Amino acid sequence: MVTSLTASDFEIIDKGQQRAILDFHAEQNSPLTVAVLIDTSGSMRVSSKFALAQDVLKQVGVVLQDGRDELSVFTFDASLHVEHPFSAHPASVVSALDTEPFGTTSLYDAIAQAATAVSERRSPRRALLVLTDGIDTSSAMTAPEVSALASSIDVPVYVVATVAPIDRAAYEARAGVQRPASDADLRELAAWTGGDLYWVTRPEEAATQARAIVAELRHEYLITVESADNPEWRPLEVRVRNRALAVRARSGYFGR
Repeated sequence: MVTSLTASDFEIIDKGQQRAILDFHAEQNSPLTVAVLIDTSGSMRVSSKFALAQDVLKQVGVVLQDGRDELSVFTFDASLHVEHPFSAHPASVVSALDTEPFGTTSLYDAIAQAATAVSERRSPRRALLVLTDGIDTSSAMTAPEVSALASSIDVPVYVVATVAPIDRAAYEARAGVQRPASDADLRELAAWTGGDLYWVTRPEEAATQARAIVAELRHEYLITVESADNPEWRPLEVRVRNRALAVRARSGYFGR
């Protein structure tokens, strides 16, 4: 992470038009709102996938600050379930989870619904953390549709794939293959919202990845520009003047 940039380092391009930056924040210790969405479909019973997801959830509860940050837990199989509403006591949320994997997977539908719930929170630093093996079997929505929704309501989606090492190797071998947008995967979905894809293949990786995600959320740059007033999808490009740096940001928004 690069944490020393100022507003003058950024350029915002809205559907090809440069926008003036109206407000800029780079605070590094603002309260966080995090919703954790855990895959409890039948495929998570294979190997240690569900146990790894529980390890990540526990570590998120450790890293978040009691009384300052807020955490909620959702689970999903064929539908979305609220396991614990948002609470300023993350440790109590983590200890409340008691479920077993079962059923089919509506991964993309669940992400869309949970992202909408997160968007209703007032915190400016908020995110959806999805713990899954990445196998969707029954969603009505596609990955591009979900990412457009999440990006339009300004909720970055972080995906943690809790899988065996061999599954990660197979995914990375496939990652370089060109595919149509309708076949977008979880890495692309996360990137379109300003989030990212992480991997946990062993228990000892859970703490490392949980800390990395929370640290990134605490160091976000929050940039405000004037939105367009016509009701259409507006692609956004966020640039920095130092071309050696890479920027990750939401891919666009719906004008009003």
